[in-house]
Amino acid sequence: MSKPKQPSATNPSPRLVVENALLVDPSRGLEAEGHLVCEAGKVISCDAGPAPEALRSDAGELIDARGLLLSPGLWDIHVHFREPGQEDKETIATGSQAAARGGFTDVVSMPNTQPVVDTAGTVRLILDRAREAGLCRVHPTGAITVGLESKQMVEYADLVDAGAVGFTDDGRPVEDGGLMRRAMDYSRILGVPMITHAEDLTLSEGGAMHEGAWSTRLGLRGIPYAAEVVCIARDIELARHTGAHLHVAHVSSRLAVQLIRRAKEDGLQVTAETAPHFLDLTDADCVDYDPRFKMNPPLRTIDDQEALIEALADGTLDCIATDHAPHTDTEKNRPFAEAPFGVIGLETAFAVGHDRLVRRGSMGYSRLIELMSTAGARIMGLPGGGLAPGSRSDFALIDPEETWTPQVRDLGSKGRNCPWLGRSLTGRVVATHLGEGFSFRRAAVDTARRD
Repeated sequence: MSKPKQPSATNPSPRLVVENALLVDPSRGLEAEGHLVCEAGKVISCDAGPAPEALRSDAGELIDARGLLLSPGLWDIHVHFREPGQEDKETIATGSQAAARGGFTDVVSMPNTQPVVDTAGTVRLILDRAREAGLCRVHPTGAITVGLESKQMVEYADLVDAGAVGFTDDGRPVEDGGLMRRAMDYSRILGVPMITHAEDLTLSEGGAMHEGAWSTRLGLRGIPYAAEVVCIARDIELARHTGAHLHVAHVSSRLAVQLIRRAKEDGLQVTAETAPHFLDLTDADCVDYDPRFKMNPPLRTIDDQEALIEALADGTLDCIATDHAPHTDTEKNRPFAEAPFGVIGLETAFAVGHDRLVRRGSMGYSRLIELMSTAGARIMGLPGGGLAPGSRSDFALIDPEETWTPQVRDLGSKGRNCPWLGRSLTGRVVATHLGEGFSFRRAAVDTARRD
């Protein structure tokens, strides 16, 4: 995989014309066969129908994208790239490779690295490493508390000045409600979201999967719904009190959906995400004790899954985020109860969403792309997620009909803890364009689809 080519005064970025694609741009309500023209990192024209001849005639590259879907670059607002400190699991470069292969141009990284992202210097390190990799934009979040220990607030303004786009202790909850209230006050003043990891550790301690019929059958200690919902309820009330923007990470249960729906009906600034694994898998998939199906929150029941899908369709849940969490094979290939929580999903996210939501009739392409692109940029208050003229030329080309079976060779990530390895999926990213060049492009686009 190569970095996007950078133009210079003597070698300007060539004009790229993509024709005959199914354009899906939820930011403009556009879903039609049409064209995209971009140059020097900006969209010049993106609309239904053929490209204007004046723009087409002097194109440096012309791609016939017949049969492909063209969307704004995808956004994942919840990833773990592990660097600094856990480079055996993932680096910013390998995580960026995985993102590019999955059609993502922007990701929001979590702060539970080693050291924790609780200083401005660590924020700047992540931004520097992401620029060096050059394969996607990495937007770091800062920790809510020093060392994720729920004891001392960080210097929030310093982290935002360095480039942090929000705050979270993801991986652990903020146990001190008073501290969380004060942190929300700061996040409101600074205009960034507070992202909650909703887990009551006194209720989840020792659990390995969802508490229910399957945990009983498998002899594994369960994690009850209450571990998630009591924390969400607390933080919604704190958002009501402070007026802060609360974003709820990795929603897994129908009870959590009910709380979020009521908060939105009350007019609170509450947004929420769920993950591809919650849409496609359930606690029954843990039947073989395969640690690839162990994540936190855990896979829940088919009733929860149906409630999450309904909530995505009706707008109660705002976006899909992978919670991409790579581990080494040594760590993950332990007995189920001893293995760490977490799965990877950047390379497979679109295919899982497409299979589970579009092909089964829960929504159309525009809503899926909104959930995987436009909404993420909007939640984070950052540019992106659209292809209006003048915007950055970040886009993904996707073959919605290609059926494929993910293999290890398809992964850009160091992680191999992907629950969809060996499972048939439909819909595959064939190219990702980041600003002024392709960060990922399969050979089929280089040859068969170019005039």
